[in-house]
Amino acid sequence: MSAALAYTDSSSLARPLHVLERTHLAAWRATQSPSVNAWIDAQNFTASPGSLLLLPGDEGLAGAVIGIGDPLDPYAYAHAPFGLPAGDWEVTGDLSDDARVALQLGWGLGSYKFDRYKQQPRKPARLLLPQADAEALDLLAASLQVRDLVNTPTEHMGPEELEAAVRDLAATHGAEVDVIAGDALLAQNFPAIHAVGRASHRAPRLIALRWGDASRPHVALVGKGVCFDTGGLDIKPADGMRHMKKDMGGAAHAIALARLVMAQQLPVRLTLLVPAVENSIGPNAFRPGEVIATRKGVSVEIDNTDAEGRIILCDALAYAGEQSPDLLLDFATLTGAARIALGPDLPALFANDDAVAHDWIAAGERMRDPVWRMPLWRPYLRYLTSGIADLANAGSRMAGAVTAALYLERFVPDGMKWAHLDVYAWNDSDRAGRPAGGEALALRSAYAMLKARYGATA
Repeated sequence: MSAALAYTDSSSLARPLHVLERTHLAAWRATQSPSVNAWIDAQNFTASPGSLLLLPGDEGLAGAVIGIGDPLDPYAYAHAPFGLPAGDWEVTGDLSDDARVALQLGWGLGSYKFDRYKQQPRKPARLLLPQADAEALDLLAASLQVRDLVNTPTEHMGPEELEAAVRDLAATHGAEVDVIAGDALLAQNFPAIHAVGRASHRAPRLIALRWGDASRPHVALVGKGVCFDTGGLDIKPADGMRHMKKDMGGAAHAIALARLVMAQQLPVRLTLLVPAVENSIGPNAFRPGEVIATRKGVSVEIDNTDAEGRIILCDALAYAGEQSPDLLLDFATLTGAARIALGPDLPALFANDDAVAHDWIAAGERMRDPVWRMPLWRPYLRYLTSGIADLANAGSRMAGAVTAALYLERFVPDGMKWAHLDVYAWNDSDRAGRPAGGEALALRSAYAMLKARYGATA
């Protein structure tokens, strides 16, 4: 979806849209005519969050009112674009500058539908926006890119197409891209990525984007790019496999965050790494009980081939660590355990540095885009013990999200600031502004955290 569908910068036909918190309803009603107040009473409208009321006029529709909760939460406004009749709408009344930015972002999020395969998609109502906030437009574009990448079926979003998305991004922002694919992964010492992806007819690869002045602080982003996950030989049941096109959601987040960093010209040197594979079943699929090599030299016994995301990430994290970044972040749709613990809307944050964790949590509160810190409880490394290798990739159902993060930490150099986000990247059902399908979670707060650390405060 393009922003052109959500906004217009001029309109002579825009209808008035009143935005009200519940506590402001009485004061607004005092300015309205008896007939409007009678209509409000008849509809039992209370301006509760997420509510909407159309206002009749002498010539049909005179305007509308929407009820909101937190005026700084973009999703407070997201029910409007498809709740209102099509056409142009202009917000009336006083909103703070920050609330208007939230409105702009929320309207765009609420206007989204993944319509690539639809013949006649419904168009949302448009917001009259004479002066758009450029940063909010970039935040919207990045958020919608996550949704588009995740929603696209694997047929059209395999490792090669994910590479193409990174190359398009690089061309837009003057970045460089290197790709190591197929058996070249073995030749250049990325054996774990190769092991997971070798059974697919679509070659596994490591996609690397580099941007920025070498004199600036170096930020490395790593995103899990499992374009489809059958579970491998430890095959998933049908219901568990149904939405596994979304298993590249971590890569989608890392790509979108790189987009934001470059679009907003944050004063950093950026490296983006996306190990992109399909976890397929075939004669040469990696097997339970195998011991695989990794870039770091740590041998890994495969307890479960469905714990493949951490296998490809460990090579990418080791490679990122070799470049000594000031900060290393990874994003992954890694564990069902994180969803059981925190649900679909709250990503699990693991960090080996308290300041990084604090900054991300604080940014989440400011941006209304939260994360929840989980513990790197190192005694649970015992659940990853192997009798024949340095490490097992799984081994217990206990503390699954924690043990996955501990596995990743094993491949991060000692003393390096690192944070890992276990993110669902998906909405299971339709909600206002959150249509079923791919979703960007903690993307805006990740950007705000980076901006606060390396630029002006977001």
